[in-house]
Amino acid sequence: MNAGMADDGDALRRSADRLAAALLGPAGLSRRQIADQAGMEVAQARRLWQALGFSPVPDDAPVFTPFDAAVLAAVRTFIIERGTSEDVIVQQTRVIGQSLARVADAQVAATLERVSAADADTPLADAVVEIVDQAPRLEQFVQHAWRRHLVAAVLRLTATPSGTDRALVVGFADLSGFTAFSRSIDVSTLAAMVDRFEALAYEHIVERGGRVVKTIGDEVMFAVDEPRQAAEIALALVEAYGRDAELPNIRVGLAAGPVLAWEGDLFGPTVNLASRLASFAHPGAVLLADGLGAQLLDDPTLSLLHLRPVRLKGIGAERAWVLRRAP
Repeated sequence: MNAGMADDGDALRRSADRLAAALLGPAGLSRRQIADQAGMEVAQARRLWQALGFSPVPDDAPVFTPFDAAVLAAVRTFIIERGTSEDVIVQQTRVIGQSLARVADAQVAATLERVSAADADTPLADAVVEIVDQAPRLEQFVQHAWRRHLVAAVLRLTATPSGTDRALVVGFADLSGFTAFSRSIDVSTLAAMVDRFEALAYEHIVERGGRVVKTIGDEVMFAVDEPRQAAEIALALVEAYGRDAELPNIRVGLAAGPVLAWEGDLFGPTVNLASRLASFAHPGAVLLADGLGAQLLDDPTLSLLHLRPVRLKGIGAERAWVLRRAP
């Protein structure tokens, strides 16, 4: 390592320390100490730390702060005073950790890109300083967004009050030929393409009453209560991507039935069937599971073509419908 790289590393470390001090307070407590202050077993504190997704830290390392101890004490209140099981707390912690890790990574990447675009010679440490200044405003925004999503989740539950086991229409949409196409473009172009893909997905799914469950690179998974809504979302997505000269066509698979809602995701045979139908579909096409297609046959705005049985990986022979708008 040359002297310049070492200096950059030292500056970045100082900026990171400043960020930690500004957001978390001064470090100096070990896990044993904060667990003792919170009235919690060290093993419990270690389990929560792991669930958040952080790297292992020795129990005696003085890396924690009074703020960490206060949060741990609040968690103990849920476990002891309110009767919430430790397993439920850990499960919730895992979901929160995964979600906020993505938020943090996206914020750091976006800030670095913006600072570098303004001046390519700007040290990385300066971008960290800017993150320190941004933190209070983003924290307020994240809290507000969480509260809004909490209200929306309860409203969804009142519409279909069946707990974790619900009947939904699940859809998958993915960019056709994305893997091969991505090998021929640079990283910045690929990032712009993925961002455009996600933006269009959110626009058309949410606008029509659906919920984006997750995005994984070139694939988006969504869910909705009603078959007609799902059909409209699928057709709108195919049309939108077909009009976009910057993106390949997409293909969509839809299936309806019971699903298991767990940690913000959906699982079960219905989900697997929708995913396999999307993989089997031609570019620009929408495939419906057999039962879902039958529910939409009386809709005069839709055109459905019943296919012969097709063999889907991991599922077997299934009949499907090709969905189009009525002429």
